[in-house]
Amino acid sequence: MEINRNETLRVHIWVKGRVQGVGFRSHVEYNALQIGVLGWVRNIGYDTVETVAEGTKFQIDEFIQIVKQGPRVSHVHEARVEYEEPTGILEGFTVKRSM
Repeated sequence: MEINRNETLRVHIWVKGRVQGVGFRSHVEYNALQIGVLGWVRNIGYDTVETVAEGTKFQIDEFIQIVKQGPRVSHVHEARVEYEEPTGILEGFTVKRSM
């Protein structure tokens, strides 16, 4: 199956580990804005960060690697990545309120 490089993809990622109090959400937001993906990021509980992003395959592949790596002082123990149908309604990239 050939993938259209300009096709919009949507990814939903949950990372667990030392991801809070280490600038993780700011790191994800900054890099998302640099790459040009649309979406959001937020804390869930005390050890999980959730993020959703839409962009091209190239952008999403880069975004996934950045989220899995996190900022230098973080430590990701586990990452769950799920692809979803793009909605096309996301604007910019924001940090949402924690759940």
